[in-house]
Amino acid sequence: MAKVVEGLLYTKSHEWVKIEGEFAFIGLTEVGQHELGNIVYIDLPEVGEEVSLGNEYGAVESSKATSDLLSPVSGKVVEVNDSLSDTPDKLNRNPFDSWIIKVKLSDKSQLDKLLDSKAYKELIEK
Repeated sequence: MAKVVEGLLYTKSHEWVKIEGEFAFIGLTEVGQHELGNIVYIDLPEVGEEVSLGNEYGAVESSKATSDLLSPVSGKVVEVNDSLSDTPDKLNRNPFDSWIIKVKLSDKSQLDKLLDSKAYKELIEK
C-alpha cells in the first residue's frame, strides 16, 4: 500500500500540496514518483514566475520518460528546492520530504478542487 500523508491535499495526477498560511508547498506523491521510475533530472521554474492551475511549471526526466509537472494551484513561485537540481533522486527516496516549489497562492478557492487524504487513498486503491 502506497504511503498517503494525512493533512495534505492531493491531485489525481499524483502531486501533494501542503498549505502553510498563504503558501503552498508542492511535491510528488509516492505513487507519482513510482510511476516515473528513477528520476535523473528535474527542470525547475525560476523564483518570481507565475504558475497557473493545471499548467506546466517544470519537468522531470526519469529512466522511463520525461513528464511535465503540472501546477495544482495558481500563484507566484517564491522558492524552489534547489537541492533537487543536484540530487533529483530525493524525489524517489523521500517523496513527502522533498517539496519541489513553494507558491504564494493567488486563489485559495482552488484548494477546494483538490483531494483530501481519504479521497486520494480511494483513488490509488482502484
